[in-house]
Amino acid sequence: MAMSGGNDDGQPMMEMNTTPLIDVMLVLLIMLMITIPPVSHAVNIDLPVNDPNQPPPEVPIDPVINKIIILPDSTIQWNGTPVTLQQMEQYLVQTRSKTPEPELQFQPAPTAPYDTVDKALVSVKRSGITKFGFVGNEQYRVFGKASREGR
Repeated sequence: MAMSGGNDDGQPMMEMNTTPLIDVMLVLLIMLMITIPPVSHAVNIDLPVNDPNQPPPEVPIDPVINKIIILPDSTIQWNGTPVTLQQMEQYLVQTRSKTPEPELQFQPAPTAPYDTVDKALVSVKRSGITKFGFVGNEQYRVFGKASREGR
């Protein structure tokens, strides 16, 4: 609290203590700020509508063996077709739901970026695929072989 040194002559203090008023004003200001709704910007987008006469696109999932290839330029291929990480995750979910479950082969290029390979492996792990294998491991038989081939 703000105190002022007054005289000892018994006269009342002539200065008003404004600290409690400032505290009340700050509390009211904070309450006002909390009650104001957040600003939201809406963007209206016309989304495409599915045509019921058009058949859905064919999913390139082989019932026996599917292969994921990671290329040096971070391109992910599903059975030879370039796909995004999200598309690959959708294919993995559809693969997992097939009976019997098809085998999934994973083949990263020797100079493929680690980040892309790691994200793809995390997606495979998260999908719950049980028939999974690495192919093309013979290219890593000699340590440093990939770095010598790229020169």
